[in-house]
Amino acid sequence: MSGGEVRDGGVAGRTRLRLYVAGTSPRSTRSIESVRRLCERWLKGACDLEVVDIYQQSALAGADGVVAAPTLVRLSPLPARRIAGDLSDERRVLDGLELDEVAGADRRETVGGGADER
Repeated sequence: MSGGEVRDGGVAGRTRLRLYVAGTSPRSTRSIESVRRLCERWLKGACDLEVVDIYQQSALAGADGVVAAPTLVRLSPLPARRIAGDLSDERRVLDGLELDEVAGADRRETVGGGADER
């Protein structure tokens, strides 16, 4: 990958996420836990999560256009989406990565209403 291009190489029907963290700091640990919880709760196992330490794989971070950690990148379905900063707010993450359709109606009802609430 080059120039920040993110390619779709995942299995059809699955969401591919890549979480960039900075080392083993408490913030990194919280981010990993938050994203794993989101995947289990809302994506119902139809999610592949890759965790990347920007200190160990800075070239990959550069290729994905990541300049800060934590950053969560939706690799597929395309188009790619990114969200950086505090990842503990599930609604913010789902909306920011445009995962509404993947998460389905259960998320809209539980997290804060239906389509009318946007």
